[in-house]
Amino acid sequence: MSEVSIDNDAQTTQNGDGQEVQFEPVCIEVPRIYDSCGAKDCLRDLTVFFTSEDQDLVETAASVRVTKASVLTANISVDSVAFNRGYYAVDVVFYIAVGAEVYTGRGTLPATVTGLATASKRVVLYGSDANAKIFSGDKTPEIDASDFDSCNGAVSTAPKVTVQVSAPMALASSVEPVTAPDILPFVPEAVANYFGEELVVPTAQHILVTLGIFSIVQLSRNVQLMIPSYDFCVPRKECAAKTDDPCEVFSKIEFPTESFFPPSTADTDSGSAPFGCGCE
Repeated sequence: MSEVSIDNDAQTTQNGDGQEVQFEPVCIEVPRIYDSCGAKDCLRDLTVFFTSEDQDLVETAASVRVTKASVLTANISVDSVAFNRGYYAVDVVFYIAVGAEVYTGRGTLPATVTGLATASKRVVLYGSDANAKIFSGDKTPEIDASDFDSCNGAVSTAPKVTVQVSAPMALASSVEPVTAPDILPFVPEAVANYFGEELVVPTAQHILVTLGIFSIVQLSRNVQLMIPSYDFCVPRKECAAKTDDPCEVFSKIEFPTESFFPPSTADTDSGSAPFGCGCE
């Protein structure tokens, strides 16, 4: 561990070799993560909604196989938690595009359809409490009269929410008869434009999918931090000129040993994820 010495005249620190290195303290503004959580969610039996043409194929389908799934976007809202100052409830709705192959009978070629599945989750995290307004000269001026219009003249500023999500894993899929009426969820305009046509509610049959998804939710605020500055980040590498000789370019590529000799042991960290699945 390095030792730091600070006085009015000089500020130095010792590196691992015992040599003293001078630095200058500088103030920067960065987003600080106040709280975060990770989740490993098993989204069971999500109804997939299709356009009218694709739904006609689903109504006569005998079996289905999900080929791919992708999170198109997420709708995020944050609200303060009553009687718990500094805590916020974050509601996230994932809009997931699901591609599937529909088989209408034995010996027939599958038809490819693409639909929409939605999944929601709520987490409660600590995001601290702030009442300061932030205005920036590089943005268009906006009116914020929330504190003026409130009863007590004080409105807490919500922290910034960031949601990271992995590509969904298709765990199971099936074609089932509709036993209870499905309700078409709210679809944002951008998602509706992606499918091109209006999504419809299944009448006789619908496709149910079970997806596995990893996500991380973070609450952050911009803060000012004092950090040591040692030097400017001057590039030490010279930009190489582009060559037109393809053989010269190929000679710089390393031999792909792993492509010919795959590793014989599994990654030991694959089963050490600290999150639990919600399938039970």
